[in-house]
Amino acid sequence: MNLTAHPELLELLAASHALGTLRGGARRRFETIAREQAPVRAAALVWQGRLASMTELQSPIVPDAAVWTRIRNIIDAEKAQHALERQRDDANARDAARPQGGWLSSLALWRGATAAGALATVLAVVVGLNLRDQLVNAPAVQYVAVLSDDQAAASLLVTFDPRKKQLVLQRVGSYSEGTDKSLQLWALPPGGAPRSLGVLDNAPALRLAASESDVHQVPTLAVTLEAKGGVPPGSGPKGPIVFKGALIEKTI
Repeated sequence: MNLTAHPELLELLAASHALGTLRGGARRRFETIAREQAPVRAAALVWQGRLASMTELQSPIVPDAAVWTRIRNIIDAEKAQHALERQRDDANARDAARPQGGWLSSLALWRGATAAGALATVLAVVVGLNLRDQLVNAPAVQYVAVLSDDQAAASLLVTFDPRKKQLVLQRVGSYSEGTDKSLQLWALPPGGAPRSLGVLDNAPALRLAASESDVHQVPTLAVTLEAKGGVPPGSGPKGPIVFKGALIEKTI
């Protein structure tokens, strides 16, 4: 398939590939085409660069004390495991060097090895519990959308976290709405009226409260330019659409 003849589809596939939402056979086919067609490969690299630069928008965050605790636990568990392996290697070397029948002399050594093994087990359990807590508390992403302007330039990345019931928005372009205007996010359900998901401030990243019903079976999101503070609740958009994009549900 000649993706260069379908620029909108190419942009969507390249963005999905960079985000990791393009899965299975579709991802393999896209990568095969990218290896064969330079324009497709360039689009994939451009989107990778755009999304990689989003980390620069975030303010530095001091890691929580629990993060350092988890790191220390992992290091301690690895040290204990290495110590146990060294003790076993030393015991095997001494057993090979001495005559048979001297097993009683190595009893203290094996007691030490057993204690080291028990310590490694305890540390592994602690690390496992900490990693489990980290996975439970990690943000989940169920839906993702890359909203672009009329020039197909990415301007806003939107993800939905069902655990925290919130939309996370990150600006990836240089668009500025000015001090007398506001951007407003809309869900565009099929066959239904646009539904407001919230008014955006001018921060590079922000969160909006939302439920899964707000985004379920919504194929498209759009952002309009409205008067300061957005349109009143219950009314539809008044201003022009400045960003728009497909909302994709992650299957994995």
